[in-house]
Amino acid sequence: MNEENKAVNKLKKTGAAAAPSLFTLGNLACGFFSILAASQGQFGKAGWLILIAMVFDMFDGRVARMLGSESNFGIEMDSLADAVSFCTAPAFLMYFFVLHQYPLWGAPIACVYACFGVLRLAKFNAMAYAGEGSKKYFCGLPTPASAAILASFAISYSIMESNMGGHNLHIMTVYLPHIYNFVAIAMVILAVLMVSNVPYAAFKAKREKKMSVWFMLLIVALVVLLVRYPQDVIFIVMTIYVLFGLLAVLYRAFKGIKIQK
Repeated sequence: MNEENKAVNKLKKTGAAAAPSLFTLGNLACGFFSILAASQGQFGKAGWLILIAMVFDMFDGRVARMLGSESNFGIEMDSLADAVSFCTAPAFLMYFFVLHQYPLWGAPIACVYACFGVLRLAKFNAMAYAGEGSKKYFCGLPTPASAAILASFAISYSIMESNMGGHNLHIMTVYLPHIYNFVAIAMVILAVLMVSNVPYAAFKAKREKKMSVWFMLLIVALVVLLVRYPQDVIFIVMTIYVLFGLLAVLYRAFKGIKIQK
């Protein structure tokens, strides 16, 4: 037995291997309290909790790989937490925030969004177990990306209405009221994209090319804006991410290019 295996076994014996599950439980807890906050009319708080859940979700898999404690149990637990934080919580948030104004179809749209999100997670797991997943692309819009759009919108709108502290970009203040009127349509589109076969960049594969100076300057600019206007930057970046996936499909269809896994 080499030194690496000994170190992993030692971590397991000391209970350190349970660390990934703690991050997953943090994700789940944020989803639960987001639902609670939304039901109490605290929409900005509910949105922030969903975004914090994303942070926990980003780290649980990385911590598991770092500790060598990846398991089917962890994968299933992660999906269950995601179903709450990125499917159910955004659906509740948008229902109490906007959709409750439409008695006939507000609740069904929220329900469809949550159900399609869970279907997306089940599809992802099934493809992973079958070895059909890709390191370059997600098959369909990832649930955290969709949830981030809805959560950041709720935060930005709450700031605009002065229900909480913070600042908005001027362009967001101008367009937020118009976006508000299209939330129902946006949720249907996001729901369909989650269960679609539209490829979205996974950013998991190692980069072979060095970043250009202009790209690095863009990253720096985004970080600066993220510190000042986090909710607006997240909304804009994730919206571009969604649109880019659709445009890429149209471009490949026009050029007759097949997606390489």
